[in-house]
Amino acid sequence: MADNARAKRLADLIREVVAQKLQRGIKDPRLGSHVTITDTRVTGDLREATVFYTVYGDDEERKAAAAGLESAKGILRSEVGRAAGVKFTPTLTFVADALPDTARTIEDLLDKARQSDEKVREAATGATYAAGADPYRKPADDDSDTDGDATE
Repeated sequence: MADNARAKRLADLIREVVAQKLQRGIKDPRLGSHVTITDTRVTGDLREATVFYTVYGDDEERKAAAAGLESAKGILRSEVGRAAGVKFTPTLTFVADALPDTARTIEDLLDKARQSDEKVREAATGATYAAGADPYRKPADDDSDTDGDATE
């Protein structure tokens, strides 16, 4: 449990250091203000860190940001090592976060469901029930169905 807490603390520190260094310190124009660090995960042995990021822009900007992060990897790792003060600075791997694409897909599916619901609502407007408004038998109906051979 202590290792997990240590890995979590290190992951949080890496996320903050990398985000700050990208914001103030890396002069690469490919890494403008449209790159956002979303999450960081560190292995249990604290040797490897995966940094998830998103890029606000089109595919060309995403490719440029990936190349920029790859070229700045050494500087960012040095900065993480300086801030963390650990014996071994974890290697950094940058992975484009799929969360925005997944969210967009979910939003598209929800829009399709809303449109389908609207079509069903439009089709139901003015429709009547096939068996009348209330097709269920009531106790009053049971009294009228007597056979006439009531014995008491």
